[in-house]
Amino acid sequence: MSDPDRIKTVDASPQAQGAISLYAKRQRIQVKSVSGRFQHIRDATILGTMGLYLGLPWVRWDGQQAVLFDLPNREFHIFGLTFWPQDFLFLSWALIIAAFALFFFTVLAGRVYCGYVCPQTTWTRFFQWIEQWCEGDRHSRIKMDSAPWTASKILRRGSKHLLWLALAFLTGLTFVGYFSPITDLTTRIFTLGWGGWELFWVGFFTVATYMNAGFMREQVCLYMCPYARFQSVMFDRDTLIVSYDEDRGEPRGRGAKKKQHSDTQVEKGDCIDCGLCVQVCPTGIDIREGLQYECITCAACIDACDDVMDHIGKPRGLIRYTTENALEGKESRIVRPRLIGYGIALLLMATLFMVTLYNRVPLQVDVIRDRNQLYRTASSGRVENIYRLEILNKGQEPQRYELTLDGPDGLRMENRTEFTIEPGQHLSLPVTVSYDPYEVEMASSTIWFTVTSLDDPDLEKRHESRFIAPRR
Repeated sequence: MSDPDRIKTVDASPQAQGAISLYAKRQRIQVKSVSGRFQHIRDATILGTMGLYLGLPWVRWDGQQAVLFDLPNREFHIFGLTFWPQDFLFLSWALIIAAFALFFFTVLAGRVYCGYVCPQTTWTRFFQWIEQWCEGDRHSRIKMDSAPWTASKILRRGSKHLLWLALAFLTGLTFVGYFSPITDLTTRIFTLGWGGWELFWVGFFTVATYMNAGFMREQVCLYMCPYARFQSVMFDRDTLIVSYDEDRGEPRGRGAKKKQHSDTQVEKGDCIDCGLCVQVCPTGIDIREGLQYECITCAACIDACDDVMDHIGKPRGLIRYTTENALEGKESRIVRPRLIGYGIALLLMATLFMVTLYNRVPLQVDVIRDRNQLYRTASSGRVENIYRLEILNKGQEPQRYELTLDGPDGLRMENRTEFTIEPGQHLSLPVTVSYDPYEVEMASSTIWFTVTSLDDPDLEKRHESRFIAPRR
């Protein structure tokens, strides 16, 4: 007879329980195709994103590639503008603007970026279209996965992978085409003239695209993308999110309008528990379980549910874009202080960026004063200050420049005042400024060096420096 007070024990040894794995094998998500108003918007943005990426390197501007980041020559050509490492401020500024835009739209509509324009979403969507074209929709693919290997299965699956690899290779080729002229890069495919780095990066992005969009898919969003982790910091109860109306949908069920619950009957909700909202979700979540970090706000579940509601004669919106406050019957404010703050900061930075870019002069002048001595007295008796002017032509045409000096009367330059600089070239010009102490009295003062283009008088740069005279 067993002792009732004794703690019950269980043999948990591997021999008794079998091998215990700490790794849960990924369950492949087979996404069902769906159409609807939001998917039409997604298709337009995704096609636009892909078209922009693939087509931009082929656009010509003034006889050369419109967008080219020429790393060996440290030149960045963007639609007629040439940027240099000294223009790094513009890149930093553009990245800050992009970050504030991301914050603004996240506060407004959640992870709308992820669902509509994210590169991972874009390429995954294209890979899914190829998969559906080669293997059919969700049920056909699930059936094919469990079917034995036949000639038809090998042909369909092989065609899918070949098309995946072709698109992945095109992705890698285009990426390298932003850094190496794409027409020359494409031509050298047939002559096997690629360099080692070109071959490496095309291969790297081909493999990365093939694996990320073909196999990893939602795993990139769930485990690799940092945005999925910190998005909740920017959410509030007035952020637009994809939500299921539990008050309207529960209790779920098909058939009769009333549903038996214990000894009572309750009115059945609008949700017929068809499961389509789960089948069309690219991350495999059930939106009816509430807001989850895996949701990328693609609205596929909204389109699927709206279609079901149309068929059963119920109003749309069981799953919809809404806010937590609206779901709870509270007042929801789309325009709120944080959104206004982000919007003002975004608008201000974007405006200043465009104005600064518009007024940018493709000429850089730096004046470096000789630090070895404050001044020197020449054999002729003149008091001299030595400078070195670093002049960079940041334009795309050779320019003839003139150097002039603005300062107190009696100062003069002892060097040449006209010179030519080729596009992208740098000139280090020594300059001596002097005065005759027997003719004029001079005190230390501010002077200005002005470099003006003789070919374009509007192209001008002034730089302030200091002339040091001996104290009397």
